[in-house]
Order: sequence, then C-alpha cells, then structure tokens
Amino acid sequence: MVQSSRTLLCLTTIFLAIFNFINENVASSINGGWYTDEKLILATPGPCTVEVRDAASLSQREFIERYAYTKPVIIQHATDNKEFHKICEKDPMLQKYGSKKIRLSSANTHSYDKRDVTLKYYVEHVMKPQTLDMLGNETFYWFGDNNYTEWEELFKQYNPPPYKLPRMTGAYSFGVAGAGTGVPFHFHGPGFGEVIFGRKRWFLYPPEKTPSFHPNRTTLQWLMEDYPKLHPQDFPLDCTINQGEIIYFPDRWWHGTLNIDTSVFISTFLG
Repeated sequence: MVQSSRTLLCLTTIFLAIFNFINENVASSINGGWYTDEKLILATPGPCTVEVRDAASLSQREFIERYAYTKPVIIQHATDNKEFHKICEKDPMLQKYGSKKIRLSSANTHSYDKRDVTLKYYVEHVMKPQTLDMLGNETFYWFGDNNYTEWEELFKQYNPPPYKLPRMTGAYSFGVAGAGTGVPFHFHGPGFGEVIFGRKRWFLYPPEKTPSFHPNRTTLQWLMEDYPKLHPQDFPLDCTINQGEIIYFPDRWWHGTLNIDTSVFISTFLG
C-alpha cells in the first residue's frame, strides 16, 4: 500500500512537470516566444468603451469624417503583417538584432531618463513584469527612440495602417515590454498603435479633460489605486487591443498605456 502511494505521488509529480512544460511552451508559441508567467500578470482587460470597427467596412472617407479629428477607434483586420510577426518572434529577434543597441526610457510621463543597452541585455536582465511598488521613474523599458537607419530593415517589413491624414507622414516607434509596464498619461500628435504580440490596454481622455495622475507613478499603480475611486463621469475611454489590432488616437488626446503581458508593439506617429 505504501509502495503504491509512493508510485502514485511520483507519477503525479512527473505528470504536473510535463503539464507545466507543455503549457509554458504552448503559451510561448502563441505569443511568439514572449512568455509571461500568469502568476506575475497583475492587470486584466477591462470593458471596451472605444468604438471597434472592421477595416473591411471602414473607408478612408469615413475614417476622416468620423474619427480622424474627433475620437479614437479600434480597427480590426486593417493590416497583413504575418511576415513581420515572424521576424518579431523572440528567438529570431534576438538572433538577428540581439547585439544592436537600444535606448530605454523611464516609464514616467516625461520619460526624461534614458539608458542605452543591447537588446539581448535588455531582454535577459532588464525586462521583467512590473510590480506595484516600483515607480515609473524607476522603471525602464523599450518603447521607441529607435534609430531609423539601424532599424530600417525591420521597419521595411511592416505594413502600416491604410488610413491617412492630409499633409501628414508617419514615423515608426517600435518596442518590447514586460507585463504591467506602460506609460502614464501624456499627449502628442495623432497616431496609430498596433500590437504584434501580447495585449495592451489603453486609457484615453479628450484634450479638454485632463486626467488626475502623478507623473512618476506607473499606469499599473493608477489602475489599481486611483481608477476604482473615480466618479463614473470621470472614467476614461478604455479598451484592450490584441495581436494584430490597431488603435487610432486623434491629436492631443490624453492616453496612458498598460502592457497586460509581455508585449511587442509598433506605433505610427503622424506629423
């Protein structure tokens, strides 16, 4: 009887180890190898209060008339970036670009502090899930500041959103970030944000409604501590975009971002 119990315990341990191994590898393959331990994910998607459109039914003319200057919109099936996704998987990315220098920015409103490291060093030693006790000015991650000449080969593989604003051209901003990281509320010109891998939650306010936030506290801290205290009239527009989806935000709209899990993303800033 004792021997049977020991055998059962041993088999159960082996089964759990195999199950966890398979589970991690399946999750990694789904997210391009950018695996995130579910126990370390602190944020979840919220209700989507941003209008969602399919590109098949959204013409350039309607985009200009309905969204370009007035309100954000989530656009599905707007681009075909399957090849770009393959390049951005973790192993190919590190193999091809691991030795390239990237510029990390502090994850606070002004992002005034910068650090230069290799992509490989960033992924292996810096990039990690955000914790609630870390401030934005203490958190560094890669969300832009790309040297276009160095990253031209990568950017050439990307198919940008098909929608245009008159007399404006786009500049790319590429990044990779750990779960729970993000940029607190800020604003700039109009643009698109696309998720390549992972999920990114967006919070948005129109230009005339300045959100209440501390510039050195993280979006994660704001979500957990400040968001629940808001009056319903002060709730932001809120939506999580998934792999292959695009969000458009108009000029000077306040927005804060939060990577729910390890995310790869690219923005097209218009100006």
